[in-house]
Amino acid sequence: MSEQKAKKRFAPIQSESKHRMEEQKRESIPTIFLVMSTCGLASGAAETKQAFEEALSEKSIAARIVPVGCIGHCYAEPLVIIDHPTAGFPPICYYQINADRARILVRSYLEGGDPVLKYVLGAMEENDLIPAVMDFPRFSLEQRLVMEHCGLIDPDDIHQYIARGGYSGLVKALDSDPEEVINLIEESGLRGRGGAGFPSGRKWRIARTAEGDGKFVICNGDEGDPGAYMDRTILESNPHQLLEGLAICAHAVGANQSIVYVRAEYPLAVKAIQKAIKSAKELSLLGPSILGTSFSLEVSVFQGSGAFVCGEETALIQSIEGKRGMPQHRPPFPVEKGLWGRPTVVNNVKTLSAVPPIMVRGAEWFRTIGTERSPGTAIFSVVGNVKHPGLVEIAMGTSLRTLIFDVCGGIPNKKEFKAVQIGGPSGGCLPASFLDTPIDFDSLTQAGAMMGSGGMVVMDEDSCMVDVSRYFLDFTQKESCGKCTFCRMGTKHLLNILQRITKGEGRDGDLELLETLSKDIKDGSLCGLGKTAPNPVLTSLKYFREEYEAHINEKRCPALKCRALTAFYIDLEKCARGCEVCVGCCPVDAIFTTKGRKKAIDQELCVKCGECRVACPPEYDAVFKVSPPELAPVIERPPEDIKEKK
Repeated sequence: MSEQKAKKRFAPIQSESKHRMEEQKRESIPTIFLVMSTCGLASGAAETKQAFEEALSEKSIAARIVPVGCIGHCYAEPLVIIDHPTAGFPPICYYQINADRARILVRSYLEGGDPVLKYVLGAMEENDLIPAVMDFPRFSLEQRLVMEHCGLIDPDDIHQYIARGGYSGLVKALDSDPEEVINLIEESGLRGRGGAGFPSGRKWRIARTAEGDGKFVICNGDEGDPGAYMDRTILESNPHQLLEGLAICAHAVGANQSIVYVRAEYPLAVKAIQKAIKSAKELSLLGPSILGTSFSLEVSVFQGSGAFVCGEETALIQSIEGKRGMPQHRPPFPVEKGLWGRPTVVNNVKTLSAVPPIMVRGAEWFRTIGTERSPGTAIFSVVGNVKHPGLVEIAMGTSLRTLIFDVCGGIPNKKEFKAVQIGGPSGGCLPASFLDTPIDFDSLTQAGAMMGSGGMVVMDEDSCMVDVSRYFLDFTQKESCGKCTFCRMGTKHLLNILQRITKGEGRDGDLELLETLSKDIKDGSLCGLGKTAPNPVLTSLKYFREEYEAHINEKRCPALKCRALTAFYIDLEKCARGCEVCVGCCPVDAIFTTKGRKKAIDQELCVKCGECRVACPPEYDAVFKVSPPELAPVIERPPEDIKEKK
């Protein structure tokens, strides 16, 4: 190991990669970085790319278009960064660049020199300096380790990753003893980012000392939480960092076979990781005798069929083996007896992607970030009622308030913050009193939530916590594999009670029954799905009990969300004569004209879709919503109108 064989074999590869990047810089032509991950493509990035190509060709302008992954500002897609070396500006980040705006940027900026400030991401005043991309306040509050290169490199070009220091961690690991690598991961305090937070170094050590040949390392990329897309983004934006961490792990535990488990619903991620594996093999960074050493690693991709429960490691292993994905009793744990009965390490995408920077910069450096018991960073997909939804990577210990209000811009439309649901569909709902809670494994658990895989749903004052619990219970109940009676039937009973309550059919004793059932399900379920499924119910009952009581005792939804407990009506004093906007948008012809030529709603026909409220001109603001429905004024439909309807 002391001869540093890997380093010597890697040096010319690294030199070639850097040379390629330097050659491109010397060309001094504009470079257009266009986000082409799922969020970008869904917003029209493919059309934007085509428009850039056509406009550049028409103007005979030499420029380079580089497709990159997600940079985190998902609300601003299609997102474009233009580096124009001869214009005198830093790389400029533009938001929501559709095909028309792409042509304007080519004509005005690349041809005419005008940077078109109105399209620049962030509030720009006329006399402001144009900020560099990473100078935006959002990035200054983040600390990017796993997402350090996301959105800045072409995920299909391995040389761009290598030129920025990629695969240096693998080289260092190959020239080190596996015990040294495991010691480093243990000293770093890295904990699994898949949700459980188990110490990664300890898992690796158990697998290394486990008896048995043909060990496996599996990357768990089965991400099924509603609103969560962290793993998908990493796979699409920088698959090589994952592969590097995967190879380091395999070398440390003595595995020569590895599998990347990705759900088939992520076609772009599957394509990216498959191409990355091929590129790494071509440069001897994967495959037989990696960089001339005795270490070999074959990596394959397994496409899961989308069962949420397969995010649990034993169910995932069953899926790979061709069986129905159902959790198994432990012990034995997969590190002792896993895939095909062999010792198997299962690590999340984010966990493995955090390994290369630790390998390069050291355990002490990693421990300077985050907290004592939760070092490093956490990646969240922040969605819901927040101004700037997207992906963020923050240091552990950052408060919920900082993340929601400073990083993501706070609550839109001047609404009040109500709750945040953390940890995916099985996470807890925390009220405003918990906004100063630090984000780390232990603090969130103490608050009644959990870190989970990193999904975060922000809710404003218009959210009904009973309906939120019903929504998440509906998801987990459908995703239950059915193996455990408590999970299979218990979650169904919970869901039935919640559905009754949201319909105004709640009964005395329902809240006590919800609590008893929830605790029984947690105690009697085998895997994490069942044990955590009642979390939204228990936390919302604890912190928003008055909402449940209003639904049951008063048949009223305070947030005006539950359809059965609400009604729409039109204020005749505000309604404008002759305005037919609401009539035209009603799908069931429930809106009629009164004798005074004002509009009213037939409560028997109304399906409570809310389209009339959306369509009503702001200057009138005549449509209102009330709960319970009895509060809506009843206006009789003219007899002639009734005959006409018949």
